[in-house]
Amino acid sequence: MIARLEGTLIERDPPNVTVDCNGVGYDVIVSAYTLAGLPAEGERVTLKIFTHSTENRLSLFGFIDGQERALFDLLITVKNVGPSTAIAILSGSSPHDMAALIAREDVAGLTRIKGVGKKTAELLVVELHEKCEELMLGWDASGALRPALAGSLVKPMRKGKSTGHPLVDEVRGALVGMGWSPNEAEAAVVDLAITPEATIEGLLRQALRSMPR
Repeated sequence: MIARLEGTLIERDPPNVTVDCNGVGYDVIVSAYTLAGLPAEGERVTLKIFTHSTENRLSLFGFIDGQERALFDLLITVKNVGPSTAIAILSGSSPHDMAALIAREDVAGLTRIKGVGKKTAELLVVELHEKCEELMLGWDASGALRPALAGSLVKPMRKGKSTGHPLVDEVRGALVGMGWSPNEAEAAVVDLAITPEATIEGLLRQALRSMPR
């Protein structure tokens, strides 16, 4: 089973690209997100690969980063969402924004993505919203967010907004870094249950569940 390809990008024919690895050309299906991040033809590229085998066909699906591959692995666990459908869904946004839509159970936002009907959106939310919460927390904790997003997570809070509890301030800052407005983040942290055992991960889960959908 092929898990990774490193070679020269020699052709683009969306949603397919061809990667030459030591004289062998591999046809790889990619999302619009990965396609936008690929180098020019003739340059080196590395893709994470999901190998899908059926009775009549062997297909390779490629991902430019670990975030997209992790979300893809979740999507294909949902009923009626196969690899091709998952790639189409991933073409609608960045992995971070897609995971955020699912985590906050935003069915309306998901249906605005081309090819995602209401039934599929509802299935994604029901089956994956908790897993997407966990996925986003893992990305945050590991520092695996893209630089623009990672930088926004560490912006200092505006003067006068500190609650006196550092965990609440961290949650508010993380929510702003994930794309919500300061006012939305402020509203989400007002009713957080702070206990001696509280953790940033647990409080962020609480806050995500209360964010506007």
